[in-house]
Amino acid sequence: MFSLSVPLGKFVRRVSRLRGGGSALPGLVVEKIDPGFMQRTLSTLPHGVAVVSGTNGKTTTTKMVVELLESQGLKVFTNRTGSNFTRGVAAALLGDVDWRGRLDADIAVLELDEAHAVHFVNRVPPRYSLLLNVLRDQLDRFGEIDKTAQLLQHIASKTTGTVVLNREDPRVARIADTLHGPEVLYFGLDDSLLGTFPSDDELRAGPGSPVPAVPDRPQADVVLRRVGADDADFEYDGATVTTGMKLRGVYNIFNAAAALALARSICGSGAATADHSTLLKALSEVAPAFGRGESLTVDGLPLDLVLVKNPSGFRLGLKSFPSGGYATMIAINDNYADGRDMSWLWDVDFDSLRAEGVDQVTGSRAYDMALRLQYDEVQIGAVGTDIPAALADFIRKGNGKPKRVFCTYTAMLAIRRELSKITTVEVVS
Repeated sequence: MFSLSVPLGKFVRRVSRLRGGGSALPGLVVEKIDPGFMQRTLSTLPHGVAVVSGTNGKTTTTKMVVELLESQGLKVFTNRTGSNFTRGVAAALLGDVDWRGRLDADIAVLELDEAHAVHFVNRVPPRYSLLLNVLRDQLDRFGEIDKTAQLLQHIASKTTGTVVLNREDPRVARIADTLHGPEVLYFGLDDSLLGTFPSDDELRAGPGSPVPAVPDRPQADVVLRRVGADDADFEYDGATVTTGMKLRGVYNIFNAAAALALARSICGSGAATADHSTLLKALSEVAPAFGRGESLTVDGLPLDLVLVKNPSGFRLGLKSFPSGGYATMIAINDNYADGRDMSWLWDVDFDSLRAEGVDQVTGSRAYDMALRLQYDEVQIGAVGTDIPAALADFIRKGNGKPKRVFCTYTAMLAIRRELSKITTVEVVS
């Protein structure tokens, strides 16, 4: 069975790609015919497996960790945003193993959906885990927020080496109290930045609510001290360093602190420690992951894609990417991958869009989004559920302005497909 599963899986993968099929289908096939494929393959890696999970920021953070480790000479296997379910990992493995099922890598760094990560770690205990945050996201899938925290706690409990936690998220930080074995490290924020990253409880209290007093916090391995227009300050090993950043968005920069903490831990666990100048140079060159502040070029002008999927992410997106001088489109779908319950839109303050307005609102929940904007007195140019038509109209009427699109996950995929017809778009395998 083993001798046939990899060739068959690779064949299904090739056919699926030729027909434009889903990236996870080959993973489903190989899991059915060879359930031990994933565990057997990943168990051969010298540095083991690192899992990145949490509500927000998994894709960009995983991309950063991969590029940081590669800067240190490590060969890294990762599921490059194709799918963050277990079957997506299996499908990605089929693309990287040879015909005998051997994987040429030192470590795997995997982005995993919170719920599916639980199934993964039961089969493949990670050596490292990085847990980013717990926010209200797709409650129709995961239930209450404390359930999501329990999912992350389970990931941590299965980790055999080091768990890296967000010091500033109370539900994530408390996971440390439940662990008896793995090393615990933290990434954190300077006190001056705490108001920029409210916890879920603070978000639910509403905009303008006072931020609670900061309790005693554990020492963090990496602390984000300052965010500039195109650079940032990080503190670690008792010193503060400044590095340029291609990434935009304060949330991406905070996740850079998380990526640094994990990469430092992985590199420090081997025979040699990290070369910090090379590490920082790699961090400064990381570009946004697809759809996460990704900037494309259309008619000679930038078109930015900003993924939004919960109140925190949308608020930080609006704050990190001001609307001034930009034509703006919002695309909201309610497919399974987006979450069916769109009531979270009412927890977002859209006042910042009032001055410039929104040129196009589209997606399957376009009229829900338009209604929400009307309550915040944001002028809207056009509303329609047909994403390709709305995007074409948005580009045509852009009036020579740079453009920005705030979009849910499946809307972002649809927009990227349309944009690939007229500009260069990174292909995600």
